Amino acid sequence: MSSTADTLDSMALVLVVEDEPEIAEILEGYLRREGFRTERASDGRQALNLVRAARPDLVLLDIMLPEMDGLEVLRRIRSSGHTPVILVTARTEDLDKLLGLELGADDYVTKPFSPREVVARVKAVLRRVVLAEAPKEVLRVGPLEIDSEKVVARLGGVRLELTPTEFRLLEALARTPGKAFSRAELLEAALPDSDALERVVDVHLKNLRRKLEAAGGAGLLETVRGVGYRLWTE
Repeated sequence: MSSTADTLDSMALVLVVEDEPEIAEILEGYLRREGFRTERASDGRQALNLVRAARPDLVLLDIMLPEMDGLEVLRRIRSSGHTPVILVTARTEDLDKLLGLELGADDYVTKPFSPREVVARVKAVLRRVVLAEAPKEVLRVGPLEIDSEKVVARLGGVRLELTPTEFRLLEALARTPGKAFSRAELLEAALPDSDALERVVDVHLKNLRRKLEAAGGAGLLETVRGVGYRLWTE
């Protein structure tokens, strides 16, 4: 992937996973007009093969797929790496969206959608990845060490396996330890260009809390009743 936002669009490879040829062609057409390279998969197994072979910079992943549904594809992508994933769903139930985010999706769009909106979401997610890769300082809060340049977080020397969104949330909390952040503040810090609901923050932070506790950090991430969340090391 490009190291700057200016050259990002001409460098990034987007894997479009969609079993409806007309929709896939439209999405690829809009992405290519914006300078992206594209690959296409029409079912879940083909998608996983292309993720391994082509190493895309981002996966645009429909949930309803033959062979293997999109949520299972997402689960397998997350088991082996942190490639950004945007879910595309024809379902309107929040459960599907939240389940996808709990598995590690970076954003979602709902059908019917504007292809321009999808392209804008792709650019926003990739831009966040570029910003995360920019040289930054190492944050230390108690037993936590957050290396923003390498996008690595450790607790007591143990590396935490975080999704990009979980890392951004932890980084935002660690910049002002002890401060009670509202969900809106955390949503702006981690997903600034998304129209995701504030409750999406709860899903990501539930996963983050579980990972911190598994590494011996029980009590580090606190829920502040009526406000939101804070990182607490005392």
